[in-house]
Amino acid sequence: MRILIVEDAIHVAKLLAESVRLQGHEAIVARGGREGISLLDEKRPDAVFLDIVMPGVSGIEVLRQIRVTHPALPVIVITGIASPKQIEEVRRLGVTEVIEKPFVLRHLEAALGNLQAEGS
Repeated sequence: MRILIVEDAIHVAKLLAESVRLQGHEAIVARGGREGISLLDEKRPDAVFLDIVMPGVSGIEVLRQIRVTHPALPVIVITGIASPKQIEEVRRLGVTEVIEKPFVLRHLEAALGNLQAEGS
């Protein structure tokens, strides 16, 4: 699978990308919301890992754009500081899963497995 990782924290993005690659998937990293939106059509990912709180274009804005242009694309939200209201909004917009950043690597393999099972 080709996974687009939209994450402004470079160390987190690198860690996620390496974990995705170690599980046999292709990882594409966007270092913010604007770049993430531009890579959607260019790279045609099978799924998106999306941070919510980012400077400039927020993850919620990216998710809204994804739902307009790619309504069935699986999106997994990865966040460390999103408010309950933001979490409620991303769930309303139909994310596949919400993972808290301290637990990302622990849940990454299961999340990728769920995405593969849905795509079968």
